[in-house]
Amino acid sequence: MSNEDEAVGKFDRHVFVCLNERPGDHPRGCCSNQDAAALHARLKALAREKGLQGKVRVNRAGCLDTCQHGASVVVYPDAVWYGRVTLDDAEEIVERHLVRGEAVERLRLSPDELRG
Repeated sequence: MSNEDEAVGKFDRHVFVCLNERPGDHPRGCCSNQDAAALHARLKALAREKGLQGKVRVNRAGCLDTCQHGASVVVYPDAVWYGRVTLDDAEEIVERHLVRGEAVERLRLSPDELRG
């Protein structure tokens, strides 16, 4: 087994979708209020349709601390953080990032956005 195999583990990629809930009047917002549950379900279904089961795991996540940027998704081990993700973006994330290995730059959060 190579070091790369050891670092990745069972799946090639893990996709974490923030499903954190905050009160509706919270100043930083809340991913759950941005259709995050539907986004999680859609990403999971699309990954399955593309035959990625066993290679990619789409997980529910608690707070990723980027709620002020809308529904948030992070892909590891690539360490690519996406913000303002909508249901309409799910297919592009699966096809471009999970199938072809290319980050979707228009959705990617900048280092400044990640620092808060």
